[in-house]
Amino acid sequence: MQSTSKPVVIMGMGKTGLACANFLINQDIPIIIMDNRDSPPGLSILQQKFPTIQYITGKFDSEILSQASKIIISPGLSKQQPALAKAQEIGIPIISEIELFANYVNAPVVAITGSNGKSTVTTLLGEMAQKAGWKAQVGGNLGTPAIELLCTPAPDLYILELSSFQLETTYSLNPAAAVVLNISADHMDRYASLSEYVTTKHSIYQGDGKFIINADDPYAIKNLHLSFSLQTDKGDFRICNKNNELHLAKMKNDKLIPLLPVTEMYLQGSIMQANALAALALGHAVGLPLTAMLEALKTFKGLPHRCAWVANKHGVDFFNDSKGTNVGATIAAIQGLARKSILIAGGDGKGADFSPLQDTVKKYCHAVVLIGQDAPLLAQVLSVPTYYASSLETAVQKAATLANSGDAVLLSPACASFDMFNNYEHRGQVFEDAVHKLNDNQQV
Repeated sequence: MQSTSKPVVIMGMGKTGLACANFLINQDIPIIIMDNRDSPPGLSILQQKFPTIQYITGKFDSEILSQASKIIISPGLSKQQPALAKAQEIGIPIISEIELFANYVNAPVVAITGSNGKSTVTTLLGEMAQKAGWKAQVGGNLGTPAIELLCTPAPDLYILELSSFQLETTYSLNPAAAVVLNISADHMDRYASLSEYVTTKHSIYQGDGKFIINADDPYAIKNLHLSFSLQTDKGDFRICNKNNELHLAKMKNDKLIPLLPVTEMYLQGSIMQANALAALALGHAVGLPLTAMLEALKTFKGLPHRCAWVANKHGVDFFNDSKGTNVGATIAAIQGLARKSILIAGGDGKGADFSPLQDTVKKYCHAVVLIGQDAPLLAQVLSVPTYYASSLETAVQKAATLANSGDAVLLSPACASFDMFNNYEHRGQVFEDAVHKLNDNQQV
């Protein structure tokens, strides 16, 4: 990116916008940063750290945008913003923070997207690289913005979780390996159709790297370089039975090679098996040694707020899957536990169709406790007893009274958290606090 007299305009003053501002200022590239909120979260940080930088709050200024050399748009903002119309008309590039990163990247990139599981696979692959003694920088949509990962000397690998929002304005990443883990309806308040969402996810397959698909996913592009599957009869990385025990396996020279008994992993459900196979395929694509990858699989304990065990109260296990912000994630969590459960769900459904939950909930859940603004919409599609709670604390108490010894209580909302909480982490913490406050001396 060449410095010009025209500034780069950054839209959005959150974590991503501030990361871009910091990077460009260090490159001596003039910037203007704007946010349509009156008091955006990064304003005080910007004022303290860069007191001379021009900024605008309370609006997006279309005239300033039309004078930019480039516009970097934060992932939460759509490029359909009306203020961008003139800039788009005169051909000003509108890019993501990931595209900015792509202009400066100095090592191979692994790019990971999907409706569900991308944070788990990103973190797991990072642990595989660490076990192999590789220096890997891990982040993106997960944790640290990609632009903050850039370092000198170069690492062996950058491992990035990418959302569909980030991919909308990313054009030249050229990852060494990329995967779409799965696709289920999500962010239907952002996209005109499921087809548009699918196309955006598939745009991760850009450049000349190794592309990996989930062979079980109906939306997968066929005949790419590598595949993984939970079936025994397809996929370069797949499941097999050996001595009546389930194994992760791979195909090599038309021979099936068992790699690891599933029982040797901390997390053994089918969803984690798929995540493990995807990580193995990605690691294989970039040359990670198999022994290190398998060692990482045996020690990986999962991520906070992603079907994490919280406590056992009188024989009832409580699980925090607050990261389950869409229908597909909640179905995956329920199926991953594969046991009788009380489900706590609800929040901001983002315009999603909840009906796919019906069969899985009916199979595993003998009751559902609903919270949040879209609780009535969830109740309409569920055929098990449903109960309303005015708060998550009340929902935990109700679920505890409904559960029997041996059951699970699962928080997996199938919804975003912003109607009641700061974010999904906040929601998960409130859930865990409420679980720990349950009276240990009183039968649940």
